[in-house]
Amino acid sequence: MYRPLLLGVLSAAAGTLASTVDDCPGYKASNVVNRDSTLTADLTLAGDACNVYGTDIPDLKLKVEYQTDSRLHVNIYDAAENVYQVQESVIPRPKSQGTAASSSQIQFSLTEDPFSFAVTRTSTGEVLFNTTGQQLIFESQYVRLRTSLPQNANLYGLGEHSDDFRFSTTDYQRVLWNSESPFIPRRANLYGSHPNYVDYRGAKGTHGVFLLNSGGMNVNVNTTAVEGTFLEYNTVGGVLDFYFFAGPNPVDVSRQYAEVVGVPAMVPYWSFGFHQCKYGWPSVDYVNEVVANYSKAGIPLEVMWGDIDYMDHRQDFTLDPTNYPLEKMRDLVGRLHQAGQRYVMMLDPGIHRKGGYEPFENGVKSEVFLKAADGSLYRGSQWAGEVVWPDWLHPNTQQWWTREIQKFFDPETGVDIDGLWNDMNEASNFCGDITCDPTEKKRSIAYTGSPTSRIKRSDDLHPRQSPTGTHLGLPDRNLFTPAYRINNHRGDLSDSTIYTNVTNADGTAQYDTHNFYGTTMARTSRGALIARRPAKRPFVLTRSTFAGAGAHSAHWFGDNYSAWDDYRISIKQMLAFVAVHQVAMVGSDVCGFNGDAQEVMCARWAVMAAWQPFYRNHADISAPSQEFYRWESVARAAKSAIETRYRLLDYIYTAMEGQSRDGSPAVSPVWFAYPGEASAAGIQTQWFLGDALLVAPVVEDDGTGVDVYLPSDVFYDFWTGKKVVGEGKTFRVEVPALEDIPVYIKGGSVVPMRVEAANTTVELRTKNFEVVVAPGSDGQAHGQLYLDDGESLEVGSDKSELSFAWDGSKLTVDGTFGYQTDVVLEKVTVLGGHNATVKEGSWSLNGPFVVNVGASCRRRSKKAV
Repeated sequence: MYRPLLLGVLSAAAGTLASTVDDCPGYKASNVVNRDSTLTADLTLAGDACNVYGTDIPDLKLKVEYQTDSRLHVNIYDAAENVYQVQESVIPRPKSQGTAASSSQIQFSLTEDPFSFAVTRTSTGEVLFNTTGQQLIFESQYVRLRTSLPQNANLYGLGEHSDDFRFSTTDYQRVLWNSESPFIPRRANLYGSHPNYVDYRGAKGTHGVFLLNSGGMNVNVNTTAVEGTFLEYNTVGGVLDFYFFAGPNPVDVSRQYAEVVGVPAMVPYWSFGFHQCKYGWPSVDYVNEVVANYSKAGIPLEVMWGDIDYMDHRQDFTLDPTNYPLEKMRDLVGRLHQAGQRYVMMLDPGIHRKGGYEPFENGVKSEVFLKAADGSLYRGSQWAGEVVWPDWLHPNTQQWWTREIQKFFDPETGVDIDGLWNDMNEASNFCGDITCDPTEKKRSIAYTGSPTSRIKRSDDLHPRQSPTGTHLGLPDRNLFTPAYRINNHRGDLSDSTIYTNVTNADGTAQYDTHNFYGTTMARTSRGALIARRPAKRPFVLTRSTFAGAGAHSAHWFGDNYSAWDDYRISIKQMLAFVAVHQVAMVGSDVCGFNGDAQEVMCARWAVMAAWQPFYRNHADISAPSQEFYRWESVARAAKSAIETRYRLLDYIYTAMEGQSRDGSPAVSPVWFAYPGEASAAGIQTQWFLGDALLVAPVVEDDGTGVDVYLPSDVFYDFWTGKKVVGEGKTFRVEVPALEDIPVYIKGGSVVPMRVEAANTTVELRTKNFEVVVAPGSDGQAHGQLYLDDGESLEVGSDKSELSFAWDGSKLTVDGTFGYQTDVVLEKVTVLGGHNATVKEGSWSLNGPFVVNVGASCRRRSKKAV
């Protein structure tokens, strides 16, 4: 086994190497200072260093802060403060409010020798996190901490993955290391790393745990007869920077997590429309045909996307002069805009290393590219060939990236885009490992293979900063193949990505910062779009994510497969990202990216995805075309689904605005809404869209029905208005028509919607509203509607936040009315009884009003709501 060089500063502490981690001595606490809202202590190695996967760090610090009454911060770090900690510029730390420990919902306690700690719920004394029984290991390249869990624990999060939403507690491992992952392999690391989880304990409460560590890690969850159930962190570096969230409700946990990593950025209204893309469209003329075919089929189309096909030899900021010439591209985008439609284009991080290529030349002048230890540009291989990589932490990068975007996407002289798509930003490197040469003459032309890359081989290429407590990372580490190996499905840490020994401008190494490379690219792209149009809300879609990515961008779940299993997985991924990870604008490639989409599956997917936040059909160059109009049945299903989605778009927009304001999830699992129903803990293919709509799609392969779980409450069939009383169990619903999907309105809800759909969101915003009142068991109902112009970055007071309250006989509409509109409320439908009651009129949405719904109102049979 390879042993890295011992740290000079720690060499005096090195003892005989142990054979296993079980021989490591752990730590003992001393100098414990317990104040009203903080606790500090020194942690000292309790015996001879074991040095199993690195060099034991003899002296640590413990700092505990009761930051709010529901958030506890626990940080264990090296006394010299040289071990890497995530930069404040990447994730700004929330300030402690100095809550008194006696006022906190959760309590911290420690055992001094051997050191361990526990977090308990104040009201019940229940243990939420407990490290007793396994010693802390804190080495230069390996950190281990274990917590015990209840038997059959309900755990969610630790994304990104393609496994069950509630993951197994037996022999399960989550690997966090961002990687290109075609076909989204199971039980593997994928495109994002989100080291937070939610622990749901039914009526006892829910809490959350976030480890702010961007290093590669294996998180093991297991149950044994001797050790019980446990969760164990095993990282290749960094500190143990924990945030504990008290809840006690699941929604509370989600909001509390958002207070640390940031709420999701609000996206423009148009981005909730239907999007179409495909890698492999041969020309701009072909793109025009796709637009025309959607129009001919009568299927609403909001946004067209440009994959790398538009580029000249796959180079960012260029156009293929033959197939995508500037004049025709400007004409395409101009006509889309004239029709109220939009256009989004891709930018990859790899910049072609080519003389005369302006983005490269300008980047060299600005010194924004990652460099090797000898000062030369670090080179890799991506679509354009031999490429260099922007350092998104460099102070000059934002200005350089903004200039290139403003020039190429100039509305007057370039392509007037509406949003940006950041792909390949894990970063994906066509160089398979550290033995390859990226020079173009040696590079394979098979872009999907593993061409070569590497300048020279050495384990100590990165510059060493002096140990001055800068949090930049320890020197003298093996940055390629640390002794502790995470189970990266690509292989070693540097395989198929930027080499982990490369140093960023601030002195940190990719070894420590790799997992947020894509998020910082998305953040920079967002900044560039704001500079380009300062008053407009930007839209950025990213493939690679880390904690806090939602504050900068939307996310799609990568290169999935055209199969039923991937259809089901897209639901589980959505639940994790929106409800647990605070990345709200998410969705999958509808009908699958890779493979041959089958007609029935594609029809069901088109319908199901219409009830998710981000809605885009996308396929690979190797896949047959799968635009919805290609099949009669899919076209019919998609048209029906999109029309319903557009009628509900303001309801969805309202839910998303709520999450962007305080972190309340716009999409949530059933148990979020009914935390007392432990039987719902494993429901992972149904979801609440907003507070009111429970969606239960067909999920069986080529199925014609679905087992629907309804909590113990009053519901109404969305399509018929029929009252259904849930009993906290499942029942079978037959769904033979491909365009149908079971949806239920939760009793006690008021659902606003447009009276009719439209072909674009521009047209949709001219349509009047109706509301559907679904009384609860007490006869009352409530709802919300948020209105603004749909595109301003800062709306200020130019917004309306309407509240609806039904008391059994009248609907009261109140709130704030800063957004003035000519659109009115023209219909109120009250569900219940044998018939729905309908009151028609014309009520202005520019001020409060009351609608009296009495016996004189028209009644109708229960048909489509």
